[in-house]
Amino acid sequence: MPGGRITSVPVRRPDRLVLLDHVARAFEPGVRYTEEQLNAVLSRYSADHVVLRRSLVDEGFMESDRTHYWRCGGTVDL
Repeated sequence: MPGGRITSVPVRRPDRLVLLDHVARAFEPGVRYTEEQLNAVLSRYSADHVVLRRSLVDEGFMESDRTHYWRCGGTVDL
């Protein structure tokens, strides 16, 4: 992550999961985010927020009901 920005999502799943877990920590468990809100946060990490959003959902870090997204996985700081 040169300069703190993601330039590509790793192909190897274990590496991808570590990266996505890091990104998922930006979202508060139990809070519902609109797609616009989600994209605003993801844009801080990468210019390709669409790939990050889809990867978070596909790998089980976020869920969606088509109008909102919420965090459902990943590491939680206590």
